[in-house]
Amino acid sequence: MAKLLLLLAVLLPALAAARHVTTTRRSLTVSGRAYCDNCQAGFETPVTQYIQGAKVKIECTSRKTNRVSWTSEEATTDSTGTYHIKVDEEYPDHTCDVVLVSSPVAGCSKADPARDRARVILFRNNGMVSDDRVANNVGFMSDEPLAACAQVMQQYQLADEDV
Repeated sequence: MAKLLLLLAVLLPALAAARHVTTTRRSLTVSGRAYCDNCQAGFETPVTQYIQGAKVKIECTSRKTNRVSWTSEEATTDSTGTYHIKVDEEYPDHTCDVVLVSSPVAGCSKADPARDRARVILFRNNGMVSDDRVANNVGFMSDEPLAACAQVMQQYQLADEDV
């Protein structure tokens, strides 16, 4: 009994102190790249151009209302076509996507309908330990394929027996 009282005497003040500790909120960081599909392939190829100055944003749709309830500020890609978006809140009951906004490249400013957005998880209680989120790359489609694309696309041809 004395041991139990001693244990309680030590634990209770520690638990009370822990209740008053404030937690600091950590931001999530979403990163990815924007590219120009120079071959109109629908995917990245060896001649894909990553776009500097492209604009992207995050849109989160509430699963309850099925309406966009939060949108990030636009982010601009760097010289490698990479963007970073800081998110200060979590969105556990939302479906969130990185969405293409605009491309500064003449002849490559139409968003590829199949690659114009990338799903991203913006909450922590999902088994991920990192605060960094990497989204799939998003792409614009070129108006005309490059001359080198015919040779590039031959690399992706499957023989009939492979299908």
